[in-house]
This record gives sequence, C-alpha cells and structure tokens, in this order.
Amino acid sequence: MSHKIVSSLHRLEEGFLAFLLAGMTIITFIQVVARYVFNTGAVWALELTTFFFAWLVILGISYGVRIHSHIGVDAFVKLLGKPSQRVFGLLAILAGLIYAVLMLIGSWEHAFGITLEYGFVTEDLKIPQWIPLSVLVFGFTTMIVRMLGIAWRIIVHKEAGTMIADEVGEAIEQFADDEHPAGKGENGS
Repeated sequence: MSHKIVSSLHRLEEGFLAFLLAGMTIITFIQVVARYVFNTGAVWALELTTFFFAWLVILGISYGVRIHSHIGVDAFVKLLGKPSQRVFGLLAILAGLIYAVLMLIGSWEHAFGITLEYGFVTEDLKIPQWIPLSVLVFGFTTMIVRMLGIAWRIIVHKEAGTMIADEVGEAIEQFADDEHPAGKGENGS
C-alpha cells in the first residue's frame, strides 16, 4: 500500500477515535443538563454512550499497538543483546496474536453468529446488536494485522524486539528537559 493511503487511513482512524470521545462527552453533558436542569433526558443516551465507549476502547487497543503506547515490563529484555530482544519481541507478538485470534473467533461467532442468527436488537436504540458488536471483529482484525506488521519489521531488523512504550526513557528525557530548558544556563537566565 502506498504511504499516502496508509497515512490517510491513520488520519481517518484518529479522527474516528476523536469523534467517539467527543460524542461520548457531548451526549453525557447534554444528558446531565437535561436531567438536572429540565428534569428529563433521552432513554437511549446511556446505551449509545456505552457503545461509543466500547468502540473507543477496542479501537484504542489496536491504535495503541500501532503507536507502541502499551505499557509493559521490559527491564529484563533491555539487558539482553539485540538478537535476544528480537526473540522476546517475537514471543510477545506470538502471545498477542494468539489472544487476538481467539478473541476474533469468539467475537465473530457472537456478533455474526448468535446475535445475527436470532435477530437480537439493542434494548434502547432498537438496532441489530451485531452492529455495535462488529467493532470486536474489526478491532481484533486490525490488531492482528498490526502485530503481523511489527513481527515482520522485527524479522527484517527494521525494529527492535520491544514493541511497547519506553516510559523510563521518556521520563528521564522529560526530567532532563525540565531541569535544563533549551537556551538557558544553570542559573535559569
């Protein structure tokens, strides 16, 4: 895929995540005002907010894989050499892939098997349940694709073995930046 298409898909993903977060916030705010100021409210608002939150979490997991923001304990792995780091990285990806594949199979059976077959609808919105549940299938599929991409980059030596955020390194850099801001000497002038 061309870099331009991938970049557009990334922006679309980030925009959709922002939309979900904004939607949750706006719906909740309107509900609070409606309930406490006007003594009313929409019955469906809580259900829609719950669906938005679920979509945000599931898609956020895949997004976290993409930007390497998931936390992890890698102190031991960082003591090893690059070849060993790659092995541990691939083992971590394998574990993540097994989890994601199992979740994908289960979510497919639940969303497109049980709920679609029996025609279940949501309680308040009265839409087919497979629609909000389809995020599980989409989210775990994108997670699998992204983990396979990371595995490939590790195999061809374009990426180190760790696929998690380096909180310690980032904290040390931030502390150093706070202690000695650019362009200022020891006395702060």
